[in-house]
Amino acid sequence: MFVSDDLQQRWWALEAKMLERFGKKPDLEAVLFLIGMQETGFIQEKISKEQKQDLMHVAVCTVLSASGYYQLSGKDDEGWPHFEQVKALPDMPMPEQENFIKDHVLLYFQQHGF
Repeated sequence: MFVSDDLQQRWWALEAKMLERFGKKPDLEAVLFLIGMQETGFIQEKISKEQKQDLMHVAVCTVLSASGYYQLSGKDDEGWPHFEQVKALPDMPMPEQENFIKDHVLLYFQQHGF
């Protein structure tokens, strides 16, 4: 499929940029973690599993907000963003879900000039 091939090429290009910048090729979870840190400004030497999950949740909501699935509803007292789901996510098998997220991650980086 051409769309998938294009997506894969664009994803590899992002991985190559991340490898060059950070010295390690990231998987999707690592990329989401980095987006979450970028969006929250949360930087700490030791991060708990729960905090990592929270950062990845912020990232998923952030990248999917570009397509109108989520909308920022505000920030809490600690400055963490909170989102509300605006429309239902499409029902799709796991491999398609991963590609759906990857496509939105690529859009996020494109919009942020990376």
